[in-house]
Amino acid sequence: MTMKKVTKITYSIVVIMLVSACSKSWLDETPPHLITTETLYTNLNGFEAGLNGLYSLVRAEREGIDGAADNLQADIALLGTDNMVPNARGGIGFIALTWDTRNVSTDSRLESIFLWLYKVVNAANTIINHAENRTDVDWSGPGTDEENKTRVLAEAKAIRAWAYRHLTYCWGDVPLSLEESLGSNIKTDWTRTPVSDVRAQMKEDWLFAEQHLSVEPSVRGRITRGAVQHYLAELYLTEGKPDSALFWADQCLSTPAYRLITDRYGVKANQPGVTFMDMFYDGNSNREEGNTEALWVWQWEYNVVGGSGSIMRRYFNATYTHSLISIDGVNPLQFTVDRGGRGLGRNQPTKWAIELYEPQDDRGTNYAIRKYYILQDAAANAPAPADNLPPGYQYGDTLKLSWEQDLSGTSNASRNDYPFIRKYDAVLPVDLVDSRSYNDQVYLRLAETYLLKAEAQFKLGDLPGAAETINVIRRRANASEITAGDVSLDFILDERSRELIGEEHRRYTLLRTGKWLERVKRYNHRGGQTAAARDTLFPIPQLVIDANLTEKMPQNPGFN
Repeated sequence: MTMKKVTKITYSIVVIMLVSACSKSWLDETPPHLITTETLYTNLNGFEAGLNGLYSLVRAEREGIDGAADNLQADIALLGTDNMVPNARGGIGFIALTWDTRNVSTDSRLESIFLWLYKVVNAANTIINHAENRTDVDWSGPGTDEENKTRVLAEAKAIRAWAYRHLTYCWGDVPLSLEESLGSNIKTDWTRTPVSDVRAQMKEDWLFAEQHLSVEPSVRGRITRGAVQHYLAELYLTEGKPDSALFWADQCLSTPAYRLITDRYGVKANQPGVTFMDMFYDGNSNREEGNTEALWVWQWEYNVVGGSGSIMRRYFNATYTHSLISIDGVNPLQFTVDRGGRGLGRNQPTKWAIELYEPQDDRGTNYAIRKYYILQDAAANAPAPADNLPPGYQYGDTLKLSWEQDLSGTSNASRNDYPFIRKYDAVLPVDLVDSRSYNDQVYLRLAETYLLKAEAQFKLGDLPGAAETINVIRRRANASEITAGDVSLDFILDERSRELIGEEHRRYTLLRTGKWLERVKRYNHRGGQTAAARDTLFPIPQLVIDANLTEKMPQNPGFN
């Protein structure tokens, strides 16, 4: 066998090592400068370092595939749905434009996401296996030895289940790995584990984590008990067990520390705006900054080793300085902090999603969805220069974006005059054209838990209860209240879009409710018409199938 073939197998096999384990001795020595799993996982600090590496892999969902700004892992769950479509595309957007020709097993983006998720799995397995099996660990720290050990295990198991959540929604039956991948145990005979068995393991992991995690994160950026309770509620809905889903949603919602944001707070509290948007502003996202709604928050930091940055702003903010409003040859708008700097506008809401809101609904205002700009002078734009005035325009005039014509078709042509959601338009004042943003971001929040509860109540036949649960969300947004007669599965999905567009893993929501194909064809006119039943799953990457040399791995139906 050639070295090239060995390298390919090692890279392609489903569980890929984050850190390779090495022998405790090398020529009867233990070089002090060599960090291996054997030398790292000897005390609590070592396990904390391992958890930091694990969370770094998790945050890659919003950083781009292998750090590349042209591919966003989050797109696999956000894009190609009823409420979010491609625009000026890269990455998964190409698939969401032409499902019939692009959703193929040789697509490099699908390969990268599949392998990334198994890196997460293996990093978690490494921590779990060493924590459970080693007897030489010094667990001393802020809690008792047992508390410290179980908390480390709880975080790693919670993240392992999180990775399998992605994998099962995207690919269905997938190999279930619970062991650390070593050079000595490379497998070439993986089998695809039934989804029900994988989800049973996810449930076991999350139930363990729920017992041993705290309401507050152990360290900023870590997963919390509330997030795990939320995921358990969703999992039970996926399994058709709304009574259990209701139980876990209530466990989360009844925690005093978790409360919906209902009043203005924080860095822009004295500026014009709406309560709904305060939690998305830099300086407001973390729990210690006043965001009681947050169940899980992710952090980034500018110009700091390991800080990295998110590319969500790059994808969601429009390219408003280009062909947008080129009026009589004048491109009027300057980059400013308020406008979110320079973006690419690759993920845009559908016309249907934009028009879901009542006029008074705060979630549909210009604070939440950019629908217009105001021409501003130098004082208003500072430190940027004044906008360029086209003939006949004055400062203070409004330049409206347009959605009368929906984004449609399967071409990669972009629209720069189209509305966009503003949950990610934070930008560095020192670099308005930086592709990345470095603000901390809410990843999971309590409003979605309310909507899981409403769904469980609806499925249990409690329509008045579901209506009241939904009204908790709608009151905060100043939307009109609903009655039991308004409640349906489609209404709940509509409300999820109004509240969570660009945040929730929308594709997964539609798949678990059996609504993805129906609604993508009905509301998505940019790529939705190319989707078929087979596209409810992605194909297992061919690279992975080819690496499974001693056991044939079946492909998903409808794919070669």
